[in-house]
Amino acid sequence: MVDLDTRVQFLKGVGEARAKTLAKQGIFSVGDLLRNYPRAYEDWNNVTSIRDAGINESVCLKAVIAERPAVVRINGGKMLVKTAIADGTDYMHIVFFNNKYVKDQLIENEEYLFFGKISQDKYGAKTMLSPRFEKSPEKQRIRPVYKATSALSSKTVERLTENALREIKGNIPEIIPDYVIKKYKLMGFEDALRTVHFPETEKDLSLAKRRLIFEELLLLQMGLLSEKSTGGSRVSKPVEKDFSEEFYRTLPFEPTNAQKRAVSEAIDDMQKRKPMNRLLQGDVGSGKTAVAAALMYSAMRNGFQSALMAPTEVLANQHYKTLVNFFGEDIKVELLTGSVTAKNKRLIRERLESGESFIVVGTHAIIQNDVAFKNLGLVITDEQHRFGVGQRANLSAKGENPHTLVMSATPIPRTLAMMIYGDLDISVLDELPKGRQPVKTYCVPTSYHERIYKFLRKNIASGRQCYIVCPLVEESDSDLVPATEYYDYLKSTYFTDCTLGLLHGQMKPKQKDEVMRRFYAGEIDLLVSTVVIEVGVDVPNATVMVIENAERFGLSQLHQLRGRIGRGTEESTCVLLSDAQNDEAKERFDIMCKTTDGFEIAKKDLELRGPGDFFGSRQHGLPDMRVANLMTDTRILYEAQKTAKEIVDGDMVLSEEEKSALEKEVNKLFVRVSMN
Repeated sequence: MVDLDTRVQFLKGVGEARAKTLAKQGIFSVGDLLRNYPRAYEDWNNVTSIRDAGINESVCLKAVIAERPAVVRINGGKMLVKTAIADGTDYMHIVFFNNKYVKDQLIENEEYLFFGKISQDKYGAKTMLSPRFEKSPEKQRIRPVYKATSALSSKTVERLTENALREIKGNIPEIIPDYVIKKYKLMGFEDALRTVHFPETEKDLSLAKRRLIFEELLLLQMGLLSEKSTGGSRVSKPVEKDFSEEFYRTLPFEPTNAQKRAVSEAIDDMQKRKPMNRLLQGDVGSGKTAVAAALMYSAMRNGFQSALMAPTEVLANQHYKTLVNFFGEDIKVELLTGSVTAKNKRLIRERLESGESFIVVGTHAIIQNDVAFKNLGLVITDEQHRFGVGQRANLSAKGENPHTLVMSATPIPRTLAMMIYGDLDISVLDELPKGRQPVKTYCVPTSYHERIYKFLRKNIASGRQCYIVCPLVEESDSDLVPATEYYDYLKSTYFTDCTLGLLHGQMKPKQKDEVMRRFYAGEIDLLVSTVVIEVGVDVPNATVMVIENAERFGLSQLHQLRGRIGRGTEESTCVLLSDAQNDEAKERFDIMCKTTDGFEIAKKDLELRGPGDFFGSRQHGLPDMRVANLMTDTRILYEAQKTAKEIVDGDMVLSEEEKSALEKEVNKLFVRVSMN
């Protein structure tokens, strides 16, 4: 009998080949398939006439095929199928691109339902391009729309989901305790699953979503609370005295109030016997490294060693140089990365194990088995979302429950962060150091290319460095600008007398590190790159960034990219290049041009995209939100938090069966995150 754990390949209509395609979408079991919720819905209940259908509206039409479908060959050997439909109020052409089957599927004088967006042809007449269609049924319905790929259409996923619900009927166990379902008037799990995929009405869909959102947030909060309660039983060695003021006096600048507040919050934690577990989040350029240095200094003056782990050698090198500048010659800072010679690695390991060295900066080389510490008291990870859970745990295991600080440049609205990070205390750097110039941002169409190239050359001639960011590495069927070809083009045309560099994700780590080293050293004038520079090194001399096809990037990603410039005291400029005319792209560009406040941008990004893209498991070690929206579902989140606390604290009486069902789902959710 089929259940939620049944491998999807044994489901009717799947088989081994399609199971491999589904696996690429993260669908391995029937349960995964049923939790692959629709990304949108089409209301086929609401039929509009051709006469009343508005331009740019997505509508459902009931009409008869008025002309036999005709195949037309166009440039490049591609084909289109043209036909016309009529519904008694008007007559309209519809066009299908590269669909050789549609001419046999649409039969003249037969009635069909068509769903799509109304547009205009060159003569101003209404038309529909590649609409979804089906033979006119006796009863219309709300249709689910799933994420589709070239190998897996939305219609195929819809059919497989129908099969799964038919075969599993009556065999879907309830997850949420009966008491909670009654208290919050929640729909049952099986009913919610059926309804979210195939709703009868908008009201039914709303109730199903509420149930699934509650469940998702309940499991999330239970997992986070469980992790925090486990951490609470650990004991660490407290830092006796705060030496941060002594450290500030050695600096050539005055720390911001936000930096001092973050240091104070962390020191308060470190003076307790419970290990600190704190997230330091701050906008790009807000001075997180100076906060880390203040904590390392206090730890060192109290006799503890500190380790700072960065995801790349270039970033580790940057932190190393910054700390050496902060501490001077009095405090030895070690650098341990893969490119350090075997002899030097051995000497560094000896100094760390003997306690001669108090501070080490490095990459994952720090967590190798042969690296040991005498008295590791503070562990810091930078851009922590780029390390696996296991790597962070391995670093902490080098000491006896050391205090932990994780740093992130992805700003999250504070109230939202407090709700999400049930397992971390939070410090926020919400002001920039003095002297920093805000980056001026402009959005222009691609017709400005010539002017932009002149602007880049002018900056390079004055001794500055520049970035050009592309969304793709290599050419594809799309009209996007590929980095590799663009690099060759610029090198042979507009910038023949300049030194250009190319950086993208398909390069080997050593190649990437070498390019960034050369750019950092000023050996490269113009760096053509993909988003691999999103989290990168500070190059104060880089003052201009041009982002091609800017509509392809989310708001927060655009902001992170922009954060690579404006690191010095010189005025910097970011140019967003795009011909996109849709409302969402315009809204994103408008926000980017108006503000450089990362927290405001993050808030808007959450509103525009929802948390699915913003809070991926890769970002913060959190499970993906499949249906919950952390910006709009705050009331349900509070209810779920309250329920989770009652359950974890043992204040709610549950049967063994109910406990087991919840624990199984929480473990499943957080094991998947650990695997990421």
